[in-house]
Amino acid sequence: MNTSKNASGIGDRPVRLGMLSMAHLHGWSYADCMARMPGVEFVGIYHENAEQGKQYAQHFGTRYFASVSELLDLVDGVVIASTNRRHEELVLAAVEKGKAALCEKPLAINAEAGARMVRAAREAGVPLFTAFPCRFIPSVERARQIIRSGRIGRVLAINGTNHGTMPGGWFTDPQEAGGGALIDHTVHVADLIRWFLDAEVTEVYAEYDRRLYDIPVEDCAILTMEIEGGIFATLDASWSRPRSFPFWGDVTMGIQGTAGVIRLDAFDQVMTLYSDKQMRPTWQFFGESADYRMIAEFARVIREGGPTQLATGLDGLRAAEVAFAAYEAGRRHEPVRLQPVSV
Repeated sequence: MNTSKNASGIGDRPVRLGMLSMAHLHGWSYADCMARMPGVEFVGIYHENAEQGKQYAQHFGTRYFASVSELLDLVDGVVIASTNRRHEELVLAAVEKGKAALCEKPLAINAEAGARMVRAAREAGVPLFTAFPCRFIPSVERARQIIRSGRIGRVLAINGTNHGTMPGGWFTDPQEAGGGALIDHTVHVADLIRWFLDAEVTEVYAEYDRRLYDIPVEDCAILTMEIEGGIFATLDASWSRPRSFPFWGDVTMGIQGTAGVIRLDAFDQVMTLYSDKQMRPTWQFFGESADYRMIAEFARVIREGGPTQLATGLDGLRAAEVAFAAYEAGRRHEPVRLQPVSV
C-alpha cells in the first residue's frame, strides 16, 4: 500500500518514536526494538500505572510520560500496546495530533470502533497500521511469494494453527480483551490468508469453549472459513500450550494448491536448550526478529513514505471481523456470512 503522508521535515535526524502503554505482552519486545534501533530515537513511554511506567522507562533508558498528549507532542509516531479496549482511544489521540500509529492486534474489540479508527486516520491523512509481525517472518514472506507466483497452482484449501500459552491478566477479562483465545489468535492467521491470497473471508463457522482453564473467556476455538474464489480454510486458535511447554506457541499453515503444497511453520527456527537452572527444556529462537523488522519498517515509512508490507488499519479491521463473525457463529451454532463494515 502507499502511505498517505510523507515524513517531510524529518531530514537527517532520527525518527522519534514512543510507546503508548506497555499493557500488552508484545510491548516489551517493541520497546526493546526501539531502544536499540539505529536511526530511531526512543522518546519515551506512557503507561497507565506510573510506578510500572517509570520502571519500564528506566530499563529501556528513556523517559516516562504520565500524559498521552505530552508524549504525542514530541514524537513522529507511536506504537500502541495497551489493553484491546483502549486501542480506539489511543489511536484517535495519535491521529488527531497527526502522528503515525502502529496499533497492537486486534485493532478493535468491535467493528464499529475499528471503522471509527480507520476513518479518523484517513480523514487526518495519517498512516495507521496494525501490528501483524508475522508478515515480516522470512518463511512467511517466501510462502507468499510462492503462492503469488503460481508455482503451486490455484489454492484450494488452507489448514492453520495458532496455539499459545494462556497469558492470564487482562487477556482473560472480556471487557478489556473483547474475548479470549479466539480473538487473540484468529487475527494473525486471518491476516496472512488475506495477504497471501488477496481475497476476503466470506463465511465463518466456529465452535469455542473453556476446556483448559477456569477463566471468564474461551481458551480454545476451531474455525472453518470460506474465502473468495471457492477456497476454504480451517484454524485451531487456542491457548493449549501448558506453562511447561518449551516455547510460547506456533503459527503453522498447510496450503494446498492444484500443482503443489506448502507446509509453513513460521517459528521453526529454534534450538533445544536443556538447562539445570530452569529444569526443563526451552526452545531458543535463532531466526530474524519479526518484531524488529516490523518496527524498522514503521520508522522507514514515517521517514520516507511509499509502499509497505505493513498491515494497514483496514487490514486489521478486516482480520478482526473474521473473529467477530466467528463469535456470532459459535453463539448461533451455524455459519455466519461476513458483512464488512463500511469505512
